[in-house]
Amino acid sequence: MSLPNFPAYRPRRLRRTEPLRALVRETTVSPGDLVLPLFAVPGERVRRPVASMAGVEQTSPDELLKDAEEALRLGIGGVLLFGLPAEKDDQGSGAYDERGIVQGAVRLLKRELPELVVVTDVCLCEYTSHGHCGIVVDGDVDNDRTVPLLARTAVSHAEAGADVVAPSDMMDGRVGAIRAALDQAGLAATAILSYAAKYASAFYGPFRDAADSAPSFGDRRTAQLDPANVEEALREVRLDIAEGADLVMVKPALAYLDVVRRVKDETGWPVCAYHVSGEYAMIEAAAQRGWIDGPRAHEEALTAIRRAGADLVVSYYARQFAHARR
Repeated sequence: MSLPNFPAYRPRRLRRTEPLRALVRETTVSPGDLVLPLFAVPGERVRRPVASMAGVEQTSPDELLKDAEEALRLGIGGVLLFGLPAEKDDQGSGAYDERGIVQGAVRLLKRELPELVVVTDVCLCEYTSHGHCGIVVDGDVDNDRTVPLLARTAVSHAEAGADVVAPSDMMDGRVGAIRAALDQAGLAATAILSYAAKYASAFYGPFRDAADSAPSFGDRRTAQLDPANVEEALREVRLDIAEGADLVMVKPALAYLDVVRRVKDETGWPVCAYHVSGEYAMIEAAAQRGWIDGPRAHEEALTAIRRAGADLVVSYYARQFAHARR
């Protein structure tokens, strides 16, 4: 049986073996592209699993140091610290306490692992008794009373040794205030990774278990972006860049790949995407039931995020991915 003539170019030629596929691969993911979130809690020898996020734990600083050492050894790009204080109040004072949980963890990490890139989350939600990201007045977060406290928090993290501070609150004007406060404190070398396009997403549920940060009333829709909007996200990103952001973040990642692409193409700025807790947990839950190949699904998700234009990805799967690459 004769076949019709084929064109000279046959795409399958370069798919025959893994070495050939690797040779022409357009998008790659390496451990150095990933940032591992870690959750610090008071105490010693504490490892408390997060039920909704397989493989994720709340850890005391001594145990967190072990996880950070492993991340550094595996070549992971850095760690992102969240803190759960022993006590909370309506002002979120634990966030900017020089002896706070994150500040202490940063000092420990930078003393023992000076080469490790340490990023700290800057927000009040883990520290406030009501779970909102700022000072609540008449049932709503007061933007302008909150911003100085965020700046104070960022300075305390940088003074402890943080390489990058990452405001995640979505208050207007906070990047400019943080940049000014850092510079005035002689911390001009500290970089800002702004959660510039953070959406009011349904995919944050497991994180709020991990960080004990669910609001006790209402929600965060007045601060976070409407999932239907892209142009608004770009305005937010441009504002944060103008105020001094060194890197910008899109959060969540998988449901907002178009936003990642637009931000990268239209700003040229370093873009981070957060592969959030719900996205991670869905893959883990399906894999545990045998419905999908978990490692392949995680790698495919990370590849999609990188392909969309993310320079770095915050990922709860970073350690497992790095181990698989060894």
